[in-house]
Amino acid sequence: MNRRTFLASSAALAAQSPTPKKIAAIITEYRPGSHADVVVGKYLEGFNQDDRPPYPRSKIVSMFTEQVPKQDMSRERAAKYKVPIFRTVADALTLGGDELAVDGVLLIGEHGSYPMNDKEQTLYPRFEMFLKIADVFRQSRRAVPVFNDKHLSFNFRQARRMVEISRELKFPMLAGSSVPVARREPAIDAPSGAAQKRAVAISYSGLDIYGFHLLEALQCMTERRKGGETGVRAVQCLENQACWDYLERTGWAKQLFEAALTRSNTRKRGDAKQLVKSPSVFVVEYADGLTAAAFLMTGMLEDFTVALEVEGRAAPVTVLMDLQNGRPHHHFGCLVKNIERMFETGKAPYPVERTLLTSGMLDFALESRIRGHARLETPELARVRYQAPSESFFCPKGWGPDGKRLD
Repeated sequence: MNRRTFLASSAALAAQSPTPKKIAAIITEYRPGSHADVVVGKYLEGFNQDDRPPYPRSKIVSMFTEQVPKQDMSRERAAKYKVPIFRTVADALTLGGDELAVDGVLLIGEHGSYPMNDKEQTLYPRFEMFLKIADVFRQSRRAVPVFNDKHLSFNFRQARRMVEISRELKFPMLAGSSVPVARREPAIDAPSGAAQKRAVAISYSGLDIYGFHLLEALQCMTERRKGGETGVRAVQCLENQACWDYLERTGWAKQLFEAALTRSNTRKRGDAKQLVKSPSVFVVEYADGLTAAAFLMTGMLEDFTVALEVEGRAAPVTVLMDLQNGRPHHHFGCLVKNIERMFETGKAPYPVERTLLTSGMLDFALESRIRGHARLETPELARVRYQAPSESFFCPKGWGPDGKRLD
């Protein structure tokens, strides 16, 4: 082998095996089944969380946990995998030194014992934790990619400020949940650049905790329409009989609702009004004229389905976003794969503005609820505009009979 061949081989090897990125995990609570368990756990234990390959390439090198519940896993995991736990967010990012010493940050501010406001939003301290991370960036005059789990904040003003700071300090930011990137049935996306007229999404569970997931399922499909995302001009939350009344008097919503239900793997048979004791719907009016309705139908189903009315197509585009009910929670592996794309490339695979808009839609929908279910105009949300990539980032494969990932 001559010198030129040796150097070429060395360069190829280096390209294939880069130095793993060093990641700090900033966490509210790390217990069994928590988001810290199923996100950080995949970095420590492997994608199947069985201490076997495959693993993400990046490595957790530090943790901060704000709360330590009785079922805490962080201390045991830290000891087993030799990851130090620091007493402050700043120390976790600097590894106890004076300067930023990591290549990326996981901000997992989900779960834990926190108060609830009058809108029944749990006041997770994502914004406060984010500000502490940004302080280290400023002091170090260097910033690294940040992933924020789920909502940016329960409060739209705070969520908007987080995105503004990421732009100010020029670091890539990814946010949101595992639902938009989960395995799908069928394995399709909304056609990129096609005009959309109306949309329906259906899910279940609480208005705050799963309302966000529901709106993300909707938004990751509607954002691909012709002209890109132009923002939301108004939102309204309707509950109980008002929800049923909306469905009955709105022909397109009823048609798309039934189409979306055909994709559900968990739909229960029987009278809907008997199955669903507390139905609710978020009505979303987009600035470009698209109208959408996102339904929470606890008791009828336990999955996420979407139906779109696309111009030029006789039948709606329908899809199921399929979550694995049990460990290792494959959909969180899909999320980690996209987080890794950002850590490796320094570029978020899809815009943080998606999460900014869905955070705002949920915040204003819950405001509508406490204001007597009034329709609220949202000029702030009408200013959230972005272009979604034509590429899709959901997992094309799922899991086998043993529950382990197939891809």
